[in-house]
Amino acid sequence: MYTVIGGLASRTFRVLWMLEELGVPFTHVKAGPRSDEVTAHSALGKIPVLLDGDVAVSDSVAIMTYLADKHGGLTAPAGTLERARQDAMTQRIVDEFDGPLWLAARHSFVLPEEHRVPEVKPSAKWEFARAEASLVRDMGDGPFLMGAQISIPDIILTHCLGWAIVAKFGVTEPVMSAYLDRLRNRDAYKLSREKAA
Repeated sequence: MYTVIGGLASRTFRVLWMLEELGVPFTHVKAGPRSDEVTAHSALGKIPVLLDGDVAVSDSVAIMTYLADKHGGLTAPAGTLERARQDAMTQRIVDEFDGPLWLAARHSFVLPEEHRVPEVKPSAKWEFARAEASLVRDMGDGPFLMGAQISIPDIILTHCLGWAIVAKFGVTEPVMSAYLDRLRNRDAYKLSREKAA
């Protein structure tokens, strides 16, 4: 059984949701960055951390990719063009959605106050809105980013859109709002929120 370490209001939620979608049992240890529970397994002190037996894996995207490959779900097979397209979409979301949100978070509360530059936040919001409009133009006809089946980029994007709402970036594109509502209505999404609360 896996153990996931990290708080719900973080990228840890992506891993919890992924495990629910896969139907794989796990335990969840609620812990913040640089806590004793985290640093015991990750010298960087970052969350989430996945324990597979005695081996720790960090970084939400790396964890999700590992789980998808190991359990054969929510991913295209490695070595296929479909997987290359999926990985490209994952990187796009990490760069264009997660990146601006993380930049704004660092300059709002993460960095020591003397190192924060609040003036970067409007630029990050603009960058996020531009990415949202661009992705809406590129979304296909399927209910999910890669077509008919949910995959890793859907979980990351849904997490980022929720983060954007909390961070007052907002979700401005109606197509994206409908997508967010659809993904948040999934049983695995709701179950992971309930279990982690």
